[in-house]
Amino acid sequence: MIASVSGVVTALAPDAAVVEVGGVGVLTHCTPGTLATLKVGERARLATSLVVREDSLTLYGFATDDERTVFEMAQTASGVGPKLALAMLAVHSPNALRVAVASADLKALTKIPGIGQKGAQRIVLELKDKLGTPDEVVNAALNGKAAVPLWRDQVHSGLVGLGYSARDADEAVAVVEADADADLAAGRQPQVAALLKAALRALSVR
Repeated sequence: MIASVSGVVTALAPDAAVVEVGGVGVLTHCTPGTLATLKVGERARLATSLVVREDSLTLYGFATDDERTVFEMAQTASGVGPKLALAMLAVHSPNALRVAVASADLKALTKIPGIGQKGAQRIVLELKDKLGTPDEVVNAALNGKAAVPLWRDQVHSGLVGLGYSARDADEAVAVVEADADADLAAGRQPQVAALLKAALRALSVR
């Protein structure tokens, strides 16, 4: 895998840059934010992710290693390929994307071209426990403040986003609270995706 490229930027396009590495011009597809940090004739380092297909080898470049990590993790969700993952980072920073997924902010996710309501719901379900903790939660812990448990709001928002009423969501959250408490008692973080699925099962058998 090509983890990074470093060299002089020889060309810029609306969606890509060419970085000369050892006399070879390497084409890397980038977000507008990353491209804005590059200038032709100046040296640059890009964290990269190589996507291999039967008929192509495509390199994607990022200003930070964190952007690359989120890019690769986003593709573990059903229906998310490299182009859509890049679009996600073109619209939202890595932390903003973490916040949107952690809080089941479907409105923020549907601002991304190519993601509709159902796609946003699927991304929340599949990525909620993979993208990491948003910075503001980490900062609260570092500052000695009690971080507000996210799982309850996340499950509630997920259910409302799926079309259930706030009252139904409250009842389902109450049902799965024991599971979340058991995880915490065992020293584990509650798995939001599993709790959301359990809440949906509880609603289906009422």
